[in-house]
Formats: sequence, structure tokens, C-alpha cells
Amino acid sequence: MPRYPQTERLLTDVRRVLRTRGYSVRTEQTYLRWIARFMGRSGHPHPSNLSKEHVEAFLSGLANEARVSPKTRNQAASALAFLYKEVLDSDAVGFVKRARGRSRVPTVLSHQEAHAVLAELSGRKYLVAALLYGTGMRVSEALSLRVKDVDFELARIVVREGKGGKDRVVMLPATLASDLARQVRQVKDQHEQDRARGGGWAPLPGALARKKPDEALTLAWQYLFPARKSTRDPVTKHPGRSPLHPSAVQRAVRAAVRRAGVLKPASCHTFRHSFATQMLRDGYDIRVVQELLGHRDVRTTMIYLHVADQAGPSVRSPLDREVSVRRRLPGLDSDEGA
Repeated sequence: MPRYPQTERLLTDVRRVLRTRGYSVRTEQTYLRWIARFMGRSGHPHPSNLSKEHVEAFLSGLANEARVSPKTRNQAASALAFLYKEVLDSDAVGFVKRARGRSRVPTVLSHQEAHAVLAELSGRKYLVAALLYGTGMRVSEALSLRVKDVDFELARIVVREGKGGKDRVVMLPATLASDLARQVRQVKDQHEQDRARGGGWAPLPGALARKKPDEALTLAWQYLFPARKSTRDPVTKHPGRSPLHPSAVQRAVRAAVRRAGVLKPASCHTFRHSFATQMLRDGYDIRVVQELLGHRDVRTTMIYLHVADQAGPSVRSPLDREVSVRRRLPGLDSDEGA
């Protein structure tokens, strides 16, 4: 595969600016992927030659791809807006109009359906999925948990740098406490073996990495759900374990949905939808649910309130009202089949 030094230098600059501004690792990976794709589609021009026409052509091309949703196109637009404004110091993309997404009611599992799906999972993948339904976390947040983030004494879990870079606290489900404690013990045993082989390094946040780099070798900073294999960190080059990849859990959940006989198009994120809806049906205040989900605006949480109310038993179909007329049944009317 040919190398394009100008594109590689640009991506290095983008990564540096993203880290300086404190963007999450997930956002960094997403932006770099879109910018690399944009540069490839544009013919790898020198950054000084990039114009708004390049952006228009790229986004128009995405719009013509049937499998690219409005949300995905807006994600690409955000990456390019960051590139032009923050890295190239250009206002050339101020014109970009965001694609209008469709207003969709989220897929929600009933309590019984959620447990049926969880019953088809085992091991770490069960534990991750159970956390999604039990706490409302996103799968990326669950897989980013460190050992120190689980507080058994206070029965809570600290979600670090969720969407928008915000920390928040969620409950530790009592039914998962023993499973999580067992998972911590397994991570501890694996970490001791890694240390004995010269590994065991975990990536640290920027400031801590500079001030206390040896913290990377402690159990507290190890991922709660580490990958099976040890690799070298792309920045520090130290050997350690990255978190379990989301695709592994997503594939397992999709397969569990099929085995459970659930006909809804459920995924890992469906557990988050189901958590929010169930909490509202149980009578919890919407502001509490907003905080647990980490929503910046309560209007984002309102969609679950609509689902809980409109689909709940308190809303009665007019067909179910008592009537005095005789119920029509097949075979009782003279014109049946006419």
C-alpha cells in the first residue's frame, strides 16, 4: 500500500491537537478514521490545497451511499469541521449543513426479553451485557472501566469520560456484585502473570502519565475487561492489555437475541434503551434517569418517557372498552365470506 507523507503528517497533527484538547480515545479514533478516508477520496492533496469543494464532494459521495445513515454523515462532517477549524485554521467548512435524521422510536426489550437474551450469554460477555441493562452504560463505557472504577463498598460504578467527556456515577447492581468481584480476581491473577513477563502496563490519562507513569503498572488502572492478548501501546510502546473489543460483545449479543427467539432488532445499545424505559416505568424521576444516562439535555431523555408512557398499560385501546353490541365472531354472521 503506497505511503502518503503529507497525509501521515496531517493525521499526526490531528492526533496531537485532539489530545491537547482532551478529546476521548474513541473520538480520536473516529476522527482519524474519517479524515484518513477523506484524504484518500480526495487524492491525498497537500493540506494547504484542501478546499470546501473537497468537503462537498466527499459528503455528497457519502449521501449517495445507501448504507450511510444521516447520523454517520454528520459524524464525518464533525470530523472534517474539526480538521479545517482546529488543525488547518480555516473557516472553509462553516457552510456545511448537517443531514436531517429520521425521528425513530428506540427499540426496547421488555424485562422478560432482556433476561431471555442475557440467559443466552456466558462469561465476560454476559457480565458486560448485564451491566448495560443493569446500569444504562454504553458498551464503550463498560469496556473502558478500570478495576478502580468499581466501588464495592459504596455499591457504585464510576463511568469515566463518557460521551461529552463527562464522568458520572451509576449503581452497582447487587445481583452482579459477586460476578464482578470474581472478574477482578481474574484480572489480578492475569496482571501478576503479565508483570512477571515484563508486561502489565495500562494506558494512563495525559497528566497522570507524565507525573506518575509507574501507576500504569498497578492493578487499579488495569481494564476490568481486558483483551485476551497483550499488545504494545501505540504511544508509549509498553506491553499491556487493551480492553475487550466492542465487536466481540456486539456479535455475542446479536447471536443471543436470535437464540432467545426475540424478533426485535436488538443490539448492545438496546439494553441502554431498555434500562431507561424500565426505570421510568418504575416511577423514577426523569432527572434521575438523565443523570444515570449521562444526557446533557433532559430533552434527550424525554424520548424514553414517551416510550414508557405511550406503550404502557395506562394507555388503553378504544377497542378494549366495554360495549353493549354483540362481538362479531367468524361463522356467526350470515354474510361471512361474502
